[in-house]
Amino acid sequence: MTDTAQKRDVVISVRGLRNQFGTQVVHDGLDLDIYRGEILGVVGGSGTGKSVLLRSIAGLITPAAGEITVLGTDMGRADEDAHNAIAAQTGVMFQDGALFSSLTVRENVEVPLRMVHGLDGKLRRKLADLKISMVGLPYLAGDKYPSELSGGMRKRAGLARALALDPQIVFLDEPTAGLDPIGATDFDMLIRGLSRDLDLTVFLVTHDLDTLHAVCDRIAVLAERRVLVTGTMQDMLDVDHPWVHDYFHGPRARAALTTNDTTTKPQGT
Repeated sequence: MTDTAQKRDVVISVRGLRNQFGTQVVHDGLDLDIYRGEILGVVGGSGTGKSVLLRSIAGLITPAAGEITVLGTDMGRADEDAHNAIAAQTGVMFQDGALFSSLTVRENVEVPLRMVHGLDGKLRRKLADLKISMVGLPYLAGDKYPSELSGGMRKRAGLARALALDPQIVFLDEPTAGLDPIGATDFDMLIRGLSRDLDLTVFLVTHDLDTLHAVCDRIAVLAERRVLVTGTMQDMLDVDHPWVHDYFHGPRARAALTTNDTTTKPQGT
């Protein structure tokens, strides 16, 4: 770790994490730090527990062992009030949005506002409409049900709900999965823009190499039941591990690097 990284504010710290379901051990001795204001991309092969790690840190499942500290609070020792306070500072967007099918988009976004703050209907509606606008959805989308939306719109609606409480930390589980290349690029830019504008810390599970290159400040690779390595996209190219090498040196990785380098290269160079 560099001196600069050591001086950065750690908002999530994971030490010795163990997740186990029956006889299946998913994580064992997993350590990870996430820094304030960064977008961390989490990758790994099938069965490495990317979503399990997200749910553990977000407080949605209880690990078998280990310590998770979020915004200075040891979640294993925190009482209900402390857990609720941290929950109000975090937002989660699940795959495909995971919206309540019987509620409109606006009503979905209002759910955390009602549950956590107990705001009256008029104020909830105004705040929900603001979040809907922030994620690039048209005003009329607020009156629609999830079944009436495209996949990309459902993801944006899910992101609006994750942002409802003005969280410091947002967890995104495969945010671009199932989107066409144009839609995925637009969503990548939305994440990057919101992260900068709102000073968000983003924990992002993905398999999308374009997202890793275009959006993420650092990458954490899950393998062998732990975080094998963290670093930038360029750092990953130097890692001597079979899975990491195959993933970051394959044709799709080379295409992502070439495409993003060409896109971001200043004119005239």
